[in-house]
Amino acid sequence: MSTETAATRRTTYTPDSLLEVAVAVFNERGYDGTSMEDLARAAGITKSSIYHHVKGKEELLERGVNRALDALNGSLDAMEALPDAGELDRVEQAVFRAVQILVEELPYVTLLLRVRGNTEAERAAQERRREIDRRLAGFVERAAAAGALRSDVEPHLASRLVFGMVNSVAEWYRPARDLAADDVAAAVTQLVFDGLRRR
Repeated sequence: MSTETAATRRTTYTPDSLLEVAVAVFNERGYDGTSMEDLARAAGITKSSIYHHVKGKEELLERGVNRALDALNGSLDAMEALPDAGELDRVEQAVFRAVQILVEELPYVTLLLRVRGNTEAERAAQERRREIDRRLAGFVERAAAAGALRSDVEPHLASRLVFGMVNSVAEWYRPARDLAADDVAAAVTQLVFDGLRRR
């Protein structure tokens, strides 16, 4: 018979489960407004136990935002590697996958969207996010150059508007009561491309 108690189960953490708690606290209190004491209290462990896993809260921030950034970059790598896709197909798939990732990794993407550049980790995340924005704009520009998108909307502006809408999903989406990731992704993609597609 196991002697493990509920308290023991609650206070046994892996780096991933500790990160999950930390990201939730960062999103609730703000990164700057969160202390190591806050993180220890939320996790139900001591500060020294947290330091067993990470150097400090900035490392937790870095791991959290990089989880979102790695997923987004990976999806763009996959889009670029599609062998026979047209430029418009790549844009559509990039939008669809961006929404999926936002929904699937909602706490981590939310944290990424809220960083303000006050620390080295935040500034590094902002630069990686700008690079992703440039890659997304490149998809739109190539589709426009191929004649697949309407010509009366400047491609870079179109990219900003489209992915601004994608990012806005983080402000209202709640997994417990809203649609599945694929349903949200399909709705956003349909709305975008019914408006952008050349007729």
